Amino acid sequence: MMREFKKMVTNYVRAFYYLQNMLRNAYWDYEKLINYQNKKLKKIIQYAYNNVPFYHYYFKKNGIRPEDIKNSKDLNKLPIIRKNDIRNNYEDFISKEFKKRNLITISTSGSSGKPLYLHISQAEDEFRKAKHLRANISLGQKPRDRWVIITSPHHFGTSTKIQRFFNLYVPTPISVFDDVSIQLFKIERFKPKILDGYSSSLLLLAKEVEKRKKGYDQLKFIIGGSELIDIGSRHFIESVFDVPFYDQYACIEFERIAWQCPEKVGYHMDFDSLVLQFVDQDNEVSSGESGEIICTSLFNYAMPLIRYATGDAGIQSDEKCSCGRRLPLMKVVEGRTDSFLYFPNNRVMSPRAFTVAMSTFKDYAYIDQFRIVQKEIDHIIVFIKLKNNLREEAVFSRNLCDYLRRTLSLDMDNVLIEIKFVDNIPLDKTGKLMMVVSELDKSKTAYA
Repeated sequence: MMREFKKMVTNYVRAFYYLQNMLRNAYWDYEKLINYQNKKLKKIIQYAYNNVPFYHYYFKKNGIRPEDIKNSKDLNKLPIIRKNDIRNNYEDFISKEFKKRNLITISTSGSSGKPLYLHISQAEDEFRKAKHLRANISLGQKPRDRWVIITSPHHFGTSTKIQRFFNLYVPTPISVFDDVSIQLFKIERFKPKILDGYSSSLLLLAKEVEKRKKGYDQLKFIIGGSELIDIGSRHFIESVFDVPFYDQYACIEFERIAWQCPEKVGYHMDFDSLVLQFVDQDNEVSSGESGEIICTSLFNYAMPLIRYATGDAGIQSDEKCSCGRRLPLMKVVEGRTDSFLYFPNNRVMSPRAFTVAMSTFKDYAYIDQFRIVQKEIDHIIVFIKLKNNLREEAVFSRNLCDYLRRTLSLDMDNVLIEIKFVDNIPLDKTGKLMMVVSELDKSKTAYA
């Protein structure tokens, strides 16, 4: 028993050490950050070559030596790794220095149809928790602030025994699959200072709170993530709860990746633990241009992820934040690349273009929820749940169709926009309310 307690304390001290270093690193000047990142990158590359069969074989086969990779630009000599590459070479991605039975297993949500299972060490788990906390602490979260997270039961139980023992940064999970009234009951009983969760779940909560006209004076701020919601919805959440809403970008493979500070100039990238590249057809794009986000972890040793495609798209920024942190910024996360919409004449549109267009529609205030689904290259359906019944649904439909065509420059002759009014828009199987969904089989198009 005593040995177990000592181990818990040791693990907590290590996590605290990681956190203190990360909080310090955020204020380093850019040159020091770059040197630190390059040092970490060279270390993980050498380690992967020595201990991970997949990377060792690839380096040998292509005549690449670990010393050839000195910085993020040199990473372009290596392939982009996708989920199926890991599934098809699963055992070869695990370091020979670790036994799988001693590792922690994590998995993606399976929103793309099939979960991906990964392995991390105990030290890497503590590092991930520290990464998560740096973003929250930057917003003003205190160690014993009551903290509620609305999430999938899949992610329950992530706090450690030592966190619970000392009651430090302990999140209380609420199931995303609970009815909104039950979620609110639990929130009102717990009285959190930090409300965290899937952005769409927070939006649904805000809509219910608006109906009840109930205040939540104890709240300090709200954190959203896991999915894309439009700017109007973020402002709505802020107005209902009367606290700031901050967006964070993360995925299960890397934990926190980029996050908003109180200035909200952009998203601070975790530059000291990750290398982020923004690519289009395998070529890096310039700042200000949209690209798929490719991540290299500088802390995953049990199962290194080098040039891993997150499946999301974003825009790197050259802006500087006035908060004093020197972590570089990305401008925006544009959503899943598999939610991008493809139209005739080689036109590709980000899901964000549609959510922004919807939020600026003159009758947006009448819309309770919406979902845009692309069925074919020339056919999209806009599902609308209204706040109240409208006598003139036909007029509403016509106005929305005309507005979307005009705003998004969609040719009436080439693209059919269909409006369907529904009583409910269900969550998907992972508990998210996806606003833009592509059901297009791209393998049968020119975009394959």
